[in-house]
Amino acid sequence: MTGAGNSAKDPVVEALILDLLQWLANGERTYEEVMEAWRTSCPRLTVWEDANDRGLIASEQVNGRKLIRPSRSGLALLDQRSRRQRPEAPRRP
Repeated sequence: MTGAGNSAKDPVVEALILDLLQWLANGERTYEEVMEAWRTSCPRLTVWEDANDRGLIASEQVNGRKLIRPSRSGLALLDQRSRRQRPEAPRRP
């Protein structure tokens, strides 16, 4: 089994995937910027590869540049995470 297959359930990789998606959601990023910031040669940290394999990242060509952003699935995962982290409002009697 490859590193990508093993890391899908690794909590460290999962947290890093969420960090990657949040970083992408915060602004326009070129493919080159993403690779400079997130590529790794460590077989245990396959963040970019796992996010791509799971369909969490989308790319498009704009004015000759390849732009990277979270896919709909990636944005849904971020939304799910933010809902879990928000404190629940106190219930009124």
